[in-house]
Amino acid sequence: MRVLLSTYGSRGDVEPLVGLAVQLRALGAEVRVCAPPDKDFAQRLADVGVPMVPVGQSARALTTGAPKPSSLPRRAAELIAGQFDAVTAAAEGCDALVATGAMPAAAGARSVAEKLGILSVSVTFQQLTLPSPHHSPLAYPGRPFPPEVTDNRVLWDLDAQSINALFGEALNTNRASIGLPPVDNVRDYVIGDRPWLATDPVLDPWQEPADLDVVQTGAWTLPDERALPAPLEAFLDAGPPPVYVGFGSMAMHASKDIARVAVEAVRAQGRRALVSQGWADLALIDGRDDCFAVGEANHQALFGRVAAVVHHGGAGTTTAAARAGAPQVVVPQLADQPYWAGRVADLGIGAAHDGPAPTFESLSAALRTALTPGTRTRATAVAGAIRTDGATVAAKLLLDTVSRERPPVPA
Repeated sequence: MRVLLSTYGSRGDVEPLVGLAVQLRALGAEVRVCAPPDKDFAQRLADVGVPMVPVGQSARALTTGAPKPSSLPRRAAELIAGQFDAVTAAAEGCDALVATGAMPAAAGARSVAEKLGILSVSVTFQQLTLPSPHHSPLAYPGRPFPPEVTDNRVLWDLDAQSINALFGEALNTNRASIGLPPVDNVRDYVIGDRPWLATDPVLDPWQEPADLDVVQTGAWTLPDERALPAPLEAFLDAGPPPVYVGFGSMAMHASKDIARVAVEAVRAQGRRALVSQGWADLALIDGRDDCFAVGEANHQALFGRVAAVVHHGGAGTTTAAARAGAPQVVVPQLADQPYWAGRVADLGIGAAHDGPAPTFESLSAALRTALTPGTRTRATAVAGAIRTDGATVAAKLLLDTVSRERPPVPA
């Protein structure tokens, strides 16, 4: 059986597919991944022996370039066209396609699957893009919802209109080029009747009753056996657990001198600091030996050895810190990150920073909350409740679904 996993986004969109790909392969499937052509994505997939088909431009270049909201329709049109080209070639001979990542990319990928007549499944790594009476949708940049509208169902109707306005023309132009009929509702086409929610039900509980038949598999994580670099091990062994500071794929445009603010706030709590470079290119602020710069590292091994994790609130980092029982300080930048910050605070496993640009005072206050013994106790308790089998559940479900829906072989 052959499966194509397709995404366009940051590390948080690619890493779960690594976990799913490995589990699918363990069950006998042949797997390949379509993803942006960034070197770190290609290396991550190469490390687990999964072929990658590059699609579109560098996700890092797009993210760090701070594109204007007005450019979104043009960039979406380019992304959709790129999906039709790359995914069509990659999906030939496949039995199933898993589509996730940015809405226009997923729309293109699902259209390719439709044209080829293969099963496709829509997956999201946070529930805020799934229509529900229990929460409101995320607003697209430059297209805020009217402040007087508070009814969630009305907001979801407006969300569908906004997505059609942004992506509908480009999608339907590309669909027409391969003989497919137009799509009236882009969002509902991408989500489908039975979307998968690849998040942990403790961290991200899907509420019923809802209009969608959502399948929550648990988060897709891969057991990471990579050793920590020797210099990092030496730093960890040389003193008490440090505070990790890293913002992943966020460029941190709203926050000036974030490395200095973070290190000084950590030092004010009497703690050492681990500074992760990430896409914001964070660096040490001086030569003192109480700080260490870290690049790519095994978060599963690292987060279990730190006093707290200061991060941007991506689904993957939030889940990794929660699984490790590490208290968190979430400094949300955009999209679903304020939601994850709120979940961390609601669960009592850390602090949600108010806004994307911390000051010494505001980050110090959040760290004081995260570093209390009570927060550590609660984080440890929650860690014990988080599922670790999400990728296995999803892999078995996908292959079972393909087997059920595949037409019988003629006698």
